[in-house]
Amino acid sequence: MARAKRKTQYVCQECGADYPKWAGRCAACGTWNSLVEVHIAPRQTASSGLQQPASEPVALAHVTTDTGARRPIHLSEFDRVLGGGILPGAVMLLGGEPGIGKSTLLLQVAHRYAEMYGPVLYVSGEESPAQVRLRAERLKALSERIFIAGETDVSHVLHQIERIGPQLVIVDSIQTMASADIDGLPGSLTQVREAAAVFQRVAKEKGIPMFLVGHVTKQGGLAGPKVLEHIVDVVLQFDGERYTQHRLLRTVKNRFGATSELGLFEMTEAGLLPIADPSGALLAERPVGSPGSVVVSSQEGSRALLVEIQALVGPAPFGGTPRRQVSGVDYSRTSIVLAVLERRNGLELHTHDVYLNVAGGMRLEEPAADLGIAVAIASALRGRPVDPETVIFGEIGLAGEVRAVSYAEARALEAVRLGFRRCLLPAGNARGLKVPERLQLVPVTTVAEALAAAMSA
Repeated sequence: MARAKRKTQYVCQECGADYPKWAGRCAACGTWNSLVEVHIAPRQTASSGLQQPASEPVALAHVTTDTGARRPIHLSEFDRVLGGGILPGAVMLLGGEPGIGKSTLLLQVAHRYAEMYGPVLYVSGEESPAQVRLRAERLKALSERIFIAGETDVSHVLHQIERIGPQLVIVDSIQTMASADIDGLPGSLTQVREAAAVFQRVAKEKGIPMFLVGHVTKQGGLAGPKVLEHIVDVVLQFDGERYTQHRLLRTVKNRFGATSELGLFEMTEAGLLPIADPSGALLAERPVGSPGSVVVSSQEGSRALLVEIQALVGPAPFGGTPRRQVSGVDYSRTSIVLAVLERRNGLELHTHDVYLNVAGGMRLEEPAADLGIAVAIASALRGRPVDPETVIFGEIGLAGEVRAVSYAEARALEAVRLGFRRCLLPAGNARGLKVPERLQLVPVTTVAEALAAAMSA
């Protein structure tokens, strides 16, 4: 009997779209020179037992929604980020820089989950079982219910799932997995896409939650095809400076809960510990009475956080081109704020270097940080400190107006909880805002009003 020929396709490295012949430009995503040749093994026949029976359409009103309740592991910040716990059948992708603590976090999750809900299969394609055990001993996470498999073959992993019947599967990492049915080395775009699709199908069929660890690129994005993020249910980003103690777990995508949730951890010798009071921890080392230091109220998912923005402004050396260096805030929005300060408020910044930093490794991406950035820059330029008991939030428009933002009450109440006595906020938010009397609301309509109010106390 003649052997079936392998099918050749051309797959886009960016979006995963496939074509029967090569083209210079992907019609799906518009990327040039992104198609690579891939050889696909012939499909298995029905007699092999691998083909799945066709599903019958069901009336939407008759579809059951009993997917099981979320399973908390009582690691408070982790449960918060996932919306209350791990959902059976969910496929979750965890990305982060090398050495940031991804494997440490998931080993702690595996230990807690195994003790509470049943056996866990930990598939390690990067470390040997002995290396994983050494980490588990350090974290005090040894358990008879955690099974370690040093595998990189997808079919072997599926066999172990059938044999063990785990309640949770962790694959560290998806870039080390390979399928014999697909040409290419482990980590190639087609191998990553195929492995993720197989694990997603198994998770849904068996109701087993899965964590897939993903590598990141030099730019900080997840490595591999973009379709990988579409396949999974949840995308988590694990951030933080490697040489500091704070680690940030963010939700980038969540089909079953809120996105942009944030959990804060402290890296210790005993592993990752959740920080019960993130705002207090982020402000613990804040200098009092220092020009350029401002506390802003940021909304991260369902949580309000108080963080410190620091600005440093000085003359450009030898009258050269001024530098604009930012860390933790969006560069484009910072450029808009600088333009408004100079054009609408008369601050001479075109001859000065401006440096901005968000303390604690936090990253502020919402427009509500605009007003805090503006006040910090003006304070640093004038050498006048901002009242240390003032919290600031608000969006800035190009006309120099201060616009209302969402979650104003939650932001203000977080300031009350930490003992702040003044809140500089948009006038549109101040109307009807219910906060304790000990918090003085200072509504402003323009950036000029905000600068005068911030440095008058």
